[in-house]
Amino acid sequence: MRKFVVTAALALLSFSSFSQLVSLNNDEIKKLKTQIKNDGETQKLYLGFEKSALNYLTAQPNPIDTIRTEGLLKGNPKKEKTRLALADMNKMFALALQYRITSDQKYLNKCVEFLGAWAKINKPNGDPIDDTNLDKAIEAYDLIKKDIPATDKKQIEQWLTETAWAEINSKRMKAGRATAINNWNAHRLKEVGEIGYTLNNQDLIRWAIDNLKSHININLYPDGTSLDFKERDAMHYHIYDLEPMLKLAIMIDRAKGANFYTYESPKGSSIKKSVEWLIPYLNGEKQHEEYVNTTVKFDRDRARNNEPGFAPGTMFKPDLALPVLKLSVYFDRTQADLLKKINNNEATWQMVLDEIQRDSKYSPNK
Repeated sequence: MRKFVVTAALALLSFSSFSQLVSLNNDEIKKLKTQIKNDGETQKLYLGFEKSALNYLTAQPNPIDTIRTEGLLKGNPKKEKTRLALADMNKMFALALQYRITSDQKYLNKCVEFLGAWAKINKPNGDPIDDTNLDKAIEAYDLIKKDIPATDKKQIEQWLTETAWAEINSKRMKAGRATAINNWNAHRLKEVGEIGYTLNNQDLIRWAIDNLKSHININLYPDGTSLDFKERDAMHYHIYDLEPMLKLAIMIDRAKGANFYTYESPKGSSIKKSVEWLIPYLNGEKQHEEYVNTTVKFDRDRARNNEPGFAPGTMFKPDLALPVLKLSVYFDRTQADLLKKINNNEATWQMVLDEIQRDSKYSPNK
């Protein structure tokens, strides 16, 4: 695989006229504000969000130099330190979104403080299972990127750009390694694409799209199963593999690119087929005992560590597929009823945001 080298020109591209594709765009923010004003349920959910955002104004950033979650068991001190630090991700996103809703500068300033602290301290190590935790920070930056000071913008962009290129040039990406074709790669592609679209870095975007095509061909099978399901014998990992692919597919669609939900690889595999393969296990037609035949030692280690859900023979629970359904319904609205059923018709603030993005896709003005 060709090795990519980042240059200063590529690292800090101008995107002043580039719309938000990772987060809500201007029209979607306007719709959200109208919905908060006129819809009682949305207003109720917003009040809880607003309270949290207000509390975050007095919080202090807690960046960590290296995110460490991958391969560590529950209770590991490094993993626990990371867990505490990653609480900053939702804080950044809430502050950014509240700024866009209210135009109140104090939320912008606080979000920039958090992002700047992470940009200064955090050093990317090219591990997609660790870097996948940065989603909300990237979304936060996408929301406010047009409104922040040049110095802060340069520092944050440099951090994000280095994170993306660390993924592309990582030893974990080398041909022949399992981490170049399994769920690690799905998260790698999503992270690179997410940063690419946020910074309007066309090299990152092209790399993510080209490699998504090859990943669908290698990782997914025509019958709807996946490499990760075969290796782990667990719906958990089939879902963990599909979720980042769906996120990237949505970004590409919002950028008016190809439909990677229905895209079929040369061997006939597709994200759509792999989502639909799950459906019988979600509506109760089929059941599955997780991890019975896993080939991965880490799964057995977690079972011995008594981590919930990892004991061989644990029955798959349909609600574990919510992360996939919440995304796949963007492409297939017929799945909306199943999503509501599995989610027990519970409304959440995030679901409000997701629905606004979905509605944009089907807007007659698009």
